[in-house]
Amino acid sequence: MVGIIDGVLLSDAAVGHREILQLMQRGTRVIGGGSMGALRAAELDSLGMIGVGRIYEEYSSGRIEGDDEVVLMFDPFTLAALSEPLVNLRLNVEEAVKDRVISESDAMIIIEQLKSTFYPKRSYEMLLAISRKVLQQTTMKKFESYIKSKNRNFKRIDAISVIKAVKSAQKN
Repeated sequence: MVGIIDGVLLSDAAVGHREILQLMQRGTRVIGGGSMGALRAAELDSLGMIGVGRIYEEYSSGRIEGDDEVVLMFDPFTLAALSEPLVNLRLNVEEAVKDRVISESDAMIIIEQLKSTFYPKRSYEMLLAISRKVLQQTTMKKFESYIKSKNRNFKRIDAISVIKAVKSAQKN
């Protein structure tokens, strides 16, 4: 049993399709979610890789695509995040639409501007700066309060789901 959650892009080779396929050909169950695991699971689920979590669902449905959705900048010594993955920002904006805090059309503009921002600069501060230019003042106040109090780390939530899925599968 192997669980894949994350990986390093750009400076190191990410876990490859061939490596995962070789594991599965040997009879190893492979579960992915959270970040690189979600991306690979969406690409290989038709070949037997198991995907879990919201981010996997977003990739497998085609609603999001591209590595830039999950990539973030981090300190190589402390591993502390220095930016926010687009997928976390995107899904929190979409949750604000579901909760009727902002309109879908405003959300699309905000997300498009976030997507066009170079990934190391993506952050909640950037999200709010972009939103100030898009939203009317009263809506902005509600949105800012919503984001500060209700934002969720979807990558973390999904990473925990992968760990739980691996533990559950090992019991069976």
